[in-house]
Amino acid sequence: MEVAHHHTYRKVSAMDHNTVLVTVYCLIDDWLQTQPRLRARGRAPRLKDSEVLTMEVVGELLSIETESGLFKYFRRHYAAWFPQMRHITRTTFTRQMANLRWMKERLWQHLLSQLDMDPTLSVVDSFPVPVCRFARAYRCKRLRAWAAWGYDDVLGQRFLGLRAHVRIAFPGVITALALYPANEHDRWAAEDLLVGAQGWVLGDTNYWSPTLRDTLARQGAILLAPRKTSVKRERHPWPPWLTQARRRVETVIGQLVERFHAKRVWARTPHHLCSRWLRKILCHTFAVFLCQQAELASPLQFALLMDD
Repeated sequence: MEVAHHHTYRKVSAMDHNTVLVTVYCLIDDWLQTQPRLRARGRAPRLKDSEVLTMEVVGELLSIETESGLFKYFRRHYAAWFPQMRHITRTTFTRQMANLRWMKERLWQHLLSQLDMDPTLSVVDSFPVPVCRFARAYRCKRLRAWAAWGYDDVLGQRFLGLRAHVRIAFPGVITALALYPANEHDRWAAEDLLVGAQGWVLGDTNYWSPTLRDTLARQGAILLAPRKTSVKRERHPWPPWLTQARRRVETVIGQLVERFHAKRVWARTPHHLCSRWLRKILCHTFAVFLCQQAELASPLQFALLMDD
């Protein structure tokens, strides 16, 4: 994809799909030029890495979550923009996306450094990620080494799969994510999720733990998590502004589930699972960045970012 770099990503407003595509490509291609060479030997792939990463990010923004769906969409609608798409197979395309897993993580960390956020106010939460339908659970072989039985509080039933643990920085930037078996308690996953956290950390009753509180205090973080009790409180122990800040993570999780289909696990191996999840997190971070550049009222107003 050959485009002139006029730094159109410095200031954007509501954009059509083509403008989003060019903006994301310019951002990624400029960043890749500052990075060390990815491949030390061998023939370069037909598609540039910046082209593949662009298709992944824009495809997720358009709610296309599968590799085959991405391949078919861009080959059909953007073959003139990505002419090498006519000369590669879907398998080659999928393999290149999976091999760019570490590049996605580095790009995500680069974007985090460009965002306007408050790293001293973090919120943590988790949500279930089933690997199959309940009726098929006993014969499901997908991610068998990782999947475990857990409980979905929203649906009120057991499920086989994982739990995605998310940490955000205010006003809604995903700064860490971890996938654990569904039977792993939130308190234990939080030890890895909150490494390096500073300032205030907000969590629900699942994160209440004197041991976790003391561990975080030694690294300069203060854990605020209500103690689980059978006594029904007449009012929430936190002030309203703190409660609203805590609910911001629910908005982010809702976007991951609804817009990015985070509960649909199509991967059969941990390698492809990590690649797909990094694609979702990278896309969410890109969307927050573009919303901030467009000076929207909230950096989570993704629906106002793109013209349909």
